Amino acid sequence: MARISLNPPQIDRELKDLAVMAVAATIGCAWCMDLGYWVATVNHAMPAEKIRGTANWQDSKVFSELELLVMEYAEAMTATPPRVTDAMVEALRRHLNKAQLVELTAQGFKDQRELPAADPVPAGRGMARGHGD
Repeated sequence: MARISLNPPQIDRELKDLAVMAVAATIGCAWCMDLGYWVATVNHAMPAEKIRGTANWQDSKVFSELELLVMEYAEAMTATPPRVTDAMVEALRRHLNKAQLVELTAQGFKDQRELPAADPVPAGRGMARGHGD
């Protein structure tokens, strides 16, 4: 089986930022939107107009075809159950190579993997009985 290296990154940082912001808007995470705006505009120098447009990307005229496809794919990956279709993947493949598509897909899992582990909840305690009783 062929290995795909994601180091160095294969996909543009701007596309990753748009994917993250589209998902943040979809799940309604105001904190994620605020932090994402700052990271994308200050750290990655993305135009603020694009980041502001992610909340309603479907109706915005500031995005390229690829950017729209990336945000659609990111939202579909986030849905439970995922709504990714073969047509979405094929449309992305017209713009991205295999390594870039893998990296885009892995973006959602990368952030989860880096979160610190929570302290285990002692037996008999937790949400069902009221956390911290």
